[in-house]
Amino acid sequence: MTVPNASTYQLLEVAEALGCVGVELRNDLGRTLFEGEDATAIATTAAAKGQRILALAEVKAFNKNPDDKQEAAQVLIHTAVACGAEGVALIPAVASEETSRDDQRIALRRALDVLQPLLQNVGLKGLIEPLGFPTSTLRFKEDVVAVLDDMHRPACFGIVHDTFHHHVAGEASIYADLTAIVHISGVTDPVPKADQMTDAHRVLVDRDDRLDNIEQLRKLNAAGYTGPASFEAFAPSIHDMKDPTAALAGSIAFINSQLADVTVGAA
Repeated sequence: MTVPNASTYQLLEVAEALGCVGVELRNDLGRTLFEGEDATAIATTAAAKGQRILALAEVKAFNKNPDDKQEAAQVLIHTAVACGAEGVALIPAVASEETSRDDQRIALRRALDVLQPLLQNVGLKGLIEPLGFPTSTLRFKEDVVAVLDDMHRPACFGIVHDTFHHHVAGEASIYADLTAIVHISGVTDPVPKADQMTDAHRVLVDRDDRLDNIEQLRKLNAAGYTGPASFEAFAPSIHDMKDPTAALAGSIAFINSQLADVTVGAA
């Protein structure tokens, strides 16, 4: 999402140049996934460049009418296996009004019951990403953890800790043991309050960041998280970058100057 105008091959080149460990690829960029290239060719190219396909996104609104999402989920899972992806992103619906947390947990459990055998059959991980917006139908990581605990924590599911959504939701708890990947983006606009922040505010992380990305990463590391952190910036100004490699290198350098033992893993 941070470099949406790049082709899959171009993104892999950017990631290789930056020394990343991998990339996340998406099916919602307004064009054919992989620009029509064969998934196995993507896997071969990624391996040649020393890049993992950390995730393939996304099963959209996975927690709404999950039985109707089975076909879409199976297609994405099949493609993920073919391109060598390690997981698929599971993104909840955003409604027009707030949903009770009890209802959110019930809907999540139903969806995971449908997805569990599909993922286990191929050894993939479903990456559950709560969205912190007030009308999200799955807003809090705490609720995801409660449902996964009730399911005895199946290995085929993990949590996405998104620093933007963590801040917008007002969450404090860190679940490093269940976190499979971290999404990082910053907000530097001084105007919006947390409940007014949108994807359009999400830029690269620098010293003006209001989301406290550095402290979130420190807490995750202190709690034992050693996985990748993946840039997920939605702001039009980031998408219009003329030299994304240089801009990303600058953000990586800033983050690494603030932290020890943090892996910034994907663009």
